[in-house]
Amino acid sequence: MDEANIRKYALLMKELELTGLEIRENDRVVRLERTLAAAPVVTAVQTLPEKVEKPSVGEVTVTSPMVGVFYTAPAENSEPFVKVGDRVRKGDTLCIIEAMKLMNEITADQDGEIAEICAVNGQVVEYGSELFRLKR
Repeated sequence: MDEANIRKYALLMKELELTGLEIRENDRVVRLERTLAAAPVVTAVQTLPEKVEKPSVGEVTVTSPMVGVFYTAPAENSEPFVKVGDRVRKGDTLCIIEAMKLMNEITADQDGEIAEICAVNGQVVEYGSELFRLKR
């Protein structure tokens, strides 16, 4: 791929506000990435441990319904939605997962007490990743 085509794709990325683009041409692959000036930059990405313990009797696991970035609070300097030991009711917001620039509130699907917060603020989580454990 020549420089003119790379520049063309870079301008297209800027115009469409894309952060990544991969072009396959014959047996070559070109990957372009950029960061948005207004978007927060994650400097360190942590993943969930591969070995997840099973919840103990009387505990319920809250898992991620999507891939995205896990946030414990609505803003950087705000108090977290919940802490270990907090009582929550069905419908209470537990966290936010940012996916494709959309902030998705994750709510409790039943009443309980926060026994454990299994993800770290700013961590990239996958579909089905364990986020919280609730005691009934």
